[in-house]
Amino acid sequence: MSQAAATPHLSPSAGPQRLSPGRLDGKTVLVTGAARGIGEAIARRCAREGAQVALCDLDRHAAQAAADALRQEGGIAAGFSADVADGESVRALADVVRRYFGRIDVLVNNAGIVQDAQLKNMRDEQWEQVISVNLSGVYRCTRAVVEGMLEQGSGSIVSISSIVGLYGNFGQTNYAAAKAGVIGMTRTWARELGRKGIRANALCPGFIETPILAAMPHKVLDEIVGRIPAGRMGRPEEIAAVAAFLASDEASYVNGAVIEVSGGATL
Repeated sequence: MSQAAATPHLSPSAGPQRLSPGRLDGKTVLVTGAARGIGEAIARRCAREGAQVALCDLDRHAAQAAADALRQEGGIAAGFSADVADGESVRALADVVRRYFGRIDVLVNNAGIVQDAQLKNMRDEQWEQVISVNLSGVYRCTRAVVEGMLEQGSGSIVSISSIVGLYGNFGQTNYAAAKAGVIGMTRTWARELGRKGIRANALCPGFIETPILAAMPHKVLDEIVGRIPAGRMGRPEEIAAVAAFLASDEASYVNGAVIEVSGGATL
């Protein structure tokens, strides 16, 4: 698996004027896997809600490009590169974001990969890579920011799980295990940190229009849509709307929740 530089890269462009104040005004939000798809949509929504946004991705240039796009829209954003599978890289990321923005109020654990195979065909490296990124990566990132949140006496941790973590899925032993583990960690953190002003919640998206699904055969996609009561796949922006709510003070009494955003796909 490719490794990012140990020290995250900060986009050198200066931040422009903030958008109109919103419910995240004055907060700093760190989003992992933010260069595209759901992560990019969450970063954009948070910027539009008034947050300062740190976009982190393994792909340095893509993170910079996404941050540049948000700045062109009037948001305050910076791009960083880090590998959530590498503890040193994650610690360096948290340090540089705190130095640049002064604090981290919200962590959105979105970075993830897929390495699908039926159990009898799954290689150990497929298991280990998905667990390292999708499960241990969430642990590493949260562990890296939690001390700062404890010092502040406030914080919101939003972790992207999946309906696969709730119900399993054919050919995704590793992914299902990781996403179920994210839910378990989220509920544990809610118990540990709730009295200290830090909330932890998980989102479970269903089938969302992202580059991963775009590569699937049309016949398979049609079958998936046919099973969704809403009659369509979700959009990244719909996940972003719920994530922004959980990040905000409007969700001040939402802690330990596991929210399914799937159009009713699991009914």
